[in-house]
Amino acid sequence: MSWLDLGDDDDLEFDEADIRVRPNPKANRPRTKRRPAHADAVIGRVLGVDRGRYTVLIDEDGPDEHTALATRARELRKQPIVTGDRARVVGDTSGDEGTLTRIVGIEERTSLLRRSADDTDQVERVVVANADQMLVVVAAADPEPRPRLVDRYLIAALDAGIHPLLVVTKTDLADPTPFLAHFEGVDDLEIFTSGRVQMPLAEIGHRLIGHSTVFVGHSGVGKSTLVNALVPTADRATGHVNEVTGRGRHTSSSTVSLRYVTAEGRGWVIDTPGVRSFGLGHVDPANILRAFTDLAVVAEECPRGCTHLPDAPDCALIEAVAEGRLGERGAARLDSLQRLLSTFA
Repeated sequence: MSWLDLGDDDDLEFDEADIRVRPNPKANRPRTKRRPAHADAVIGRVLGVDRGRYTVLIDEDGPDEHTALATRARELRKQPIVTGDRARVVGDTSGDEGTLTRIVGIEERTSLLRRSADDTDQVERVVVANADQMLVVVAAADPEPRPRLVDRYLIAALDAGIHPLLVVTKTDLADPTPFLAHFEGVDDLEIFTSGRVQMPLAEIGHRLIGHSTVFVGHSGVGKSTLVNALVPTADRATGHVNEVTGRGRHTSSSTVSLRYVTAEGRGWVIDTPGVRSFGLGHVDPANILRAFTDLAVVAEECPRGCTHLPDAPDCALIEAVAEGRLGERGAARLDSLQRLLSTFA
């Protein structure tokens, strides 16, 4: 029936047969936001990331422990997946050549080490997940040690709830005592010293057992050399320091988890690329003072809301330095603290 055949509107009568529904031209089901539960997913440890592919350890510590190559599911495209993550994977997890499994979820993280490009950048870069220790590697010379960079590492570790360790390498080139004096008042900071030939591998290795330890440090300080000594199969590239600039050359280009194995036990060594800066734009400013444990005790006498900056009235820290109660080391520590706090002012 055409519209020309229609009479007066009052005479029209319609029923369900008169309604025409346009067919689905693609003949597919409508989209839904519901995602499969993936009840068959297995848990794997992300060991490394390379150009959008993830090396995942399946059946960790089990009889069928092996690695598999994985990609991420589409619904995770905006979520960072980093070394140390515990991932839920589905598909072919055999690890056979040519197979590719899929990451469909990330388990809750126990810790998250982050850094920003600089102190003004609120965008965080996730370094590693689920580490419980940080080993800061710094050289006594070649390149010269940077106490303020180490301060930043310690603040980032505290902010992430990670226990810090410190090793000073190349002590046969220079006496590390003046540098280490900067950290004498820091609580719970374990310190190791190492020459270029004789390394305290047994002492450091003992602290790695049962832990996931992320190694961080400036380029050229010997971090990869130490990793290779602790994990002989690591084969991490090592470099040298430029004689003109005094800067180390980047050798480790990616973050990777390596298993540390001894007769006493096992642990995880997480090697990271060397960095020359470590922005704290993502850190809660309250955690900065907490990293200076020796100064935090004195700061308890400060008035409420004290900024501890040079112009802060009645600041107990400033008064203690002015009166000489903290000595030269305390004055240097306060200067480092104020420089960091000023970036958040």
